[in-house]
Amino acid sequence: MTGSSGFLGQRLCKRLSEEGHAVFEVPSKVCDLTKEADVCSKLPRDGKFDMIYHLAAWTRAGDFSLTHPGEQWVKNQQMNTNVLSWWKDCQPQAKMVTIGTSCSYDPQFELKEENYMKGTPVDSLFTYAMTKRMLYAGLLSLNKQYGLKYVCFVPSALYGPTYHTDGRQMQFIFDLARKIVRGKKFNERVVLWGDGYQRREIVHIDDFVAAMIALSSRENEIVNIGTGAESTIREFAGIICNKVGYDQNKIEYDTSRYVGAKSKCLDTGKMQQLLPGFKSTPMDVGIGQMVEWFVEREKA
Repeated sequence: MTGSSGFLGQRLCKRLSEEGHAVFEVPSKVCDLTKEADVCSKLPRDGKFDMIYHLAAWTRAGDFSLTHPGEQWVKNQQMNTNVLSWWKDCQPQAKMVTIGTSCSYDPQFELKEENYMKGTPVDSLFTYAMTKRMLYAGLLSLNKQYGLKYVCFVPSALYGPTYHTDGRQMQFIFDLARKIVRGKKFNERVVLWGDGYQRREIVHIDDFVAAMIALSSRENEIVNIGTGAESTIREFAGIICNKVGYDQNKIEYDTSRYVGAKSKCLDTGKMQQLLPGFKSTPMDVGIGQMVEWFVEREKA
């Protein structure tokens, strides 16, 4: 598993290990996937794996994509090419499981799997979105020529307790929680980007992991994983404010800041058909778990 030290990777490793699988972890500190020499020397060439989870990507939240488009293109293309080449040469019997991005969809089309490669992604996220499309193109190409098997999952924004605390810009839902928790505890100003009416879909990390594992038997498919419903930033902020006892009227909105797409909600019809009866964590419960983690973190 590449990206095993990330938010998703840690949860997926834990779940797979609990189910009795032997997991070979490839955190970024151990192997630089952008370097072919590292991939050749540190990823196993002997022994046969059943599954390869390629979760690693070079990106960050916020306006990172606006200021690092060239680096994003080069680093992600290097990373994906090296991993797919290793897969073809050393582990062709394994199924490759990759993560796409909802950013790859052109918002003028429905966010259905058949539209993943159509149109043009939003300009501010274009480079990262296209590297994910190119990763998917790699899966299609290796399947077509060599018969290699794959499955690609496209998530909505992941959330839940625990997240990176290394000073990087956080995904929007974590940034909301951190700012509001600190606003309550330290009386800091709470300033959110945009007017608060941009809409987002979130899916609990444990739900996403459960769906991934349940659908890992699929072959040569792309599947959206989410709740199929979105809320405004103001609605998310309201739930968090209620959890911590912060006056939502104190929140300031900075309309000069970057907000990305105005709306981003996946069509989850295919997932619902493949996993009938799949239950998602209620948003109020999931956000409560996340807020509790932030509160405990601020006590440390």
